[in-house]
Amino acid sequence: MTRRLLLSYLSLAALVLLGLEIPLGFVYSRAEQERVVNAANDEAESVAAFAALSLSAHRRDELIARAKHCAARIGGQVVILDADGALLATSHQLSATEERAQASRPEVAAALRGQATTDVRTTTIGGVSYLAVAAPVGHATAGTGASGAVRITLPTEMVHARVHHVWLILAAAGLAVLTGVAAVAFAFARWTGRPIRQLEEATHRLADGSSTPASVKVTSGPPEVRSLAAAFNTTAARLDHLLASQRAFAGEASHQLKTPLAALRLRLENLEPDIARHARPTLDAAVTETDRLSRMIEGLLAMARLEENAATPVEVDLSAICAERHRTWAPLFQRQGVSLVLFAGTVGPVLALPGAVEQILDNLLSNALRHSPPGSTVTMELRLHLPTRRALRDSRPRWVDLHVTDEGPGMTPEQRARAFDRFWRAPGAPKGGTGLGLSLVQRLTHASGGDIELRPAATGGLDAVVRLPSAQPPGPGSWTNGTGHGQGERPGPPSGQRRRGAPALRA
Repeated sequence: MTRRLLLSYLSLAALVLLGLEIPLGFVYSRAEQERVVNAANDEAESVAAFAALSLSAHRRDELIARAKHCAARIGGQVVILDADGALLATSHQLSATEERAQASRPEVAAALRGQATTDVRTTTIGGVSYLAVAAPVGHATAGTGASGAVRITLPTEMVHARVHHVWLILAAAGLAVLTGVAAVAFAFARWTGRPIRQLEEATHRLADGSSTPASVKVTSGPPEVRSLAAAFNTTAARLDHLLASQRAFAGEASHQLKTPLAALRLRLENLEPDIARHARPTLDAAVTETDRLSRMIEGLLAMARLEENAATPVEVDLSAICAERHRTWAPLFQRQGVSLVLFAGTVGPVLALPGAVEQILDNLLSNALRHSPPGSTVTMELRLHLPTRRALRDSRPRWVDLHVTDEGPGMTPEQRARAFDRFWRAPGAPKGGTGLGLSLVQRLTHASGGDIELRPAATGGLDAVVRLPSAQPPGPGSWTNGTGHGQGERPGPPSGQRRRGAPALRA
């Protein structure tokens, strides 16, 4: 905003200066030309008067000295002719051709005819522009012309030099004015834009979820900006109150519901000895629903904590976390008759929220186990995301893809589009789900600066792809994908198929 205001002020000042200085420059140029012409006319009349006295006194030898003295004073040339156009005196040497041509010049011919007006012409002699002035010597009588003529030529370079000097003075004055206007305009623009910058900083604090109150104190500046600041403070306060109320409600409700749910489950389990055999399935269903409600509350509490704590992503070792979660989940997969395979390669550290990758893997593996039939395989795979050769040469950040692939029934495109909605469950999904797992995974991934996508797997199931930003700085020769391939090589085969060179851990 400061630059735009400064540019507008300078543009306006420049237009005003141009509107004033250009006409002034032309007016001065014309005045300078007229001054030089008038001075040349006065000098020609003076030399003509002296020549008339010298001719009447028969002292022609004085004319040469007078012509040279006048030419030296004005920096031009002086030629004195008699009534017949013959050369009487000159301030410089003339050739025979130039001497004969003097009488035929229009201004000299007019002066010999005794015309009262002076003929002023600009001619070019030898590539140099001259201003020619001629004046009659003596007074013309009836039937006869003047006693002679005086012709004075001045180079116009002198006039041009004076005009250029004036233009330089005007340009320097304009530059000085623009400099002063720029200094004043910059101070005024900074004063005008200070409230806007304060609003911008407060907006960034509000967007970043900073603990500092997102309010701005504007006591100066235009009235419109102060009104905007007041409206922003009201909006920020209301938004902060709404967010605080939402976080408090989600957190407190989740905490308060955990205790009665635990007591309810305990009471249901205590009823098992007193329940008839034919009512046992109903009791088991009630216990299952209680567990499902507990997991749902845990998911809500996790989301509330995620929204409340806007943590900064840090470097985490994705390969080590995947290996650790593989060891943790492998026994449970074995009991369900499902194989859990990990294809781990060297992908380097990634950026993620503390503890986010563990929660993402737990939810994805839980969903995969729930939908995988006995005898099937669930695959965990790490890849570097290098889509094209051009991407290898630019400076954009690289990404690491974490694939969790199952061999279950999969999802339709419509179901994959809705899978991240809260409390949404696919039709025919196994009992026990809450509809919050994938929503929590998406929020954790986005908070870590990544993205998640559900794709149809080559084996017929679902391929959950979590893409996280790599913490390694981009540079030639520093990137390998999960199979050990270097830069510029094509990524491995589709998820669900083992790739040569990647170590596999099988449960």
